[in-house]
Amino acid sequence: MTTNPILEELYTARAQIMAEYGNDLGAYLRDAAERTKTSGHPIAKLKQRTIRYTGSAKPDDTKSETLSSPDDPGRSQTRNEVGH
Repeated sequence: MTTNPILEELYTARAQIMAEYGNDLGAYLRDAAERTKTSGHPIAKLKQRTIRYTGSAKPDDTKSETLSSPDDPGRSQTRNEVGH
């Protein structure tokens, strides 16, 4: 089996980093979080997105569902026209 030198380099770097933390991933993550806080760099705080069911779409309504991209309105086909 052929080895990938890029992956081998990544595996070696990972092993060295984990050895510094006694192979304790939690210790590494705690230290990384602390370094992030003390770095002074702004950190984005993203809001969690939620998907709401409005009930407006009907599961069996395939006549209005198109298969083409919105960039190409001239090639729009409905599922029924394609044979699905």
